[in-house]
Amino acid sequence: MKPDLRSPFSMLGGCDPNVLFSDMPTPSFVIDEKSLIKNGEILASVAREAGCKILLAQKAFSNFAFYPLLKNYLAGTEASGLFEARLGREEMPESEVHVFSCAYREEEFEELLNYADHIVFNSPAQLKKFGKRAKEAGKEVGLRINPEYSTQEGHAIYDPCAPLSRLGTTRAVFDREMTEELISLLDGLHFHTLCEQDSDALDSTMSAVEGKFSDILPRMKWLNMGGGHHITRDGYDLPRLINTVKRTREKYGLEVYLEPGEAVALNAGLLLTRVLDIVQNGEDRIAILDASAACHMPDVIEMPYTPPLFGADGEGKFRYRLAGPTCLAGDVIGDYRFADALKAGDLLIFGDMAIYTTCKTNTFNGMPLPDIWKREKGGALTRLTRFGYSDFKSRLG
Repeated sequence: MKPDLRSPFSMLGGCDPNVLFSDMPTPSFVIDEKSLIKNGEILASVAREAGCKILLAQKAFSNFAFYPLLKNYLAGTEASGLFEARLGREEMPESEVHVFSCAYREEEFEELLNYADHIVFNSPAQLKKFGKRAKEAGKEVGLRINPEYSTQEGHAIYDPCAPLSRLGTTRAVFDREMTEELISLLDGLHFHTLCEQDSDALDSTMSAVEGKFSDILPRMKWLNMGGGHHITRDGYDLPRLINTVKRTREKYGLEVYLEPGEAVALNAGLLLTRVLDIVQNGEDRIAILDASAACHMPDVIEMPYTPPLFGADGEGKFRYRLAGPTCLAGDVIGDYRFADALKAGDLLIFGDMAIYTTCKTNTFNGMPLPDIWKREKGGALTRLTRFGYSDFKSRLG
């Protein structure tokens, strides 16, 4: 289960969602501008106080219709490859574009140089292959390191420091493969080890980084502390984060970057869905929805976790398993209790559905993609996308 967050339904402002969304098609995502602004203001405040730069990790949230809003609070975007780098350059054109990939494709690298400002390599071999070309193109060059310090509990799939991790260069590999010529290509180091964590995990990770690479840090211009920082979550220890960043900057004379994804759009989205049918297996009731865990919120299965649901009552008399309509037996969202019995046609609303949702949807079973709507600061709802059959078919032909 994900940790307790600021209310994922605070955007409703006490309004009855059955009235607010009565005419909305389902399934649909709704992304709330006011929530993005609130998150952005927190992130901008941290950047000012800590003297660092904060980037949007597009892997978590890449709804570019909101980039003109987010550029007021962020220094730029972080990409995991060519397409995200291009998106960041096109849709936040005056901002920085950073890219990290486990391995770059020869046939894409020249185009990537048109979009990226910082290019981070995963291994000495990749640095040797592409680093000089990046420097000659005027790009900042970095190497991802692995401090071999795990702070994850129960989510090995998201632990870049787990045994046999392919992410980042360990100190042993650094010493064996990094020549002075390769080190001279570097402008900075990058690490990303956290997942939905507080600043205590960053603080202890930074100590591990110093333990492994303190002799290299003074030779760098910048240090990118990656993502996984839940900065905008209620109760997050902001002073500790600010102190960790400031201490690192001052000790090593570095510019510091943070690149959160979830923190930018935390609790800024809803997924609207309706009950299609109620089936029974023994004493258990299963509500089949028009939204799918497998297709529309795959992190529910991958992490796994149970997403927050508006109106669910932990003490409710009626217990239902909520599931998607696909043929996948495991297309299950979770078990919930309600004060009243569900029926076909009922509107259900899942919270915290802006992150790792719209960027990860798929059309397995020919499932339609949910439309994406914007809820403006004044409350008006505007449709941003309308997906249909062609979006399914065009991916397969």
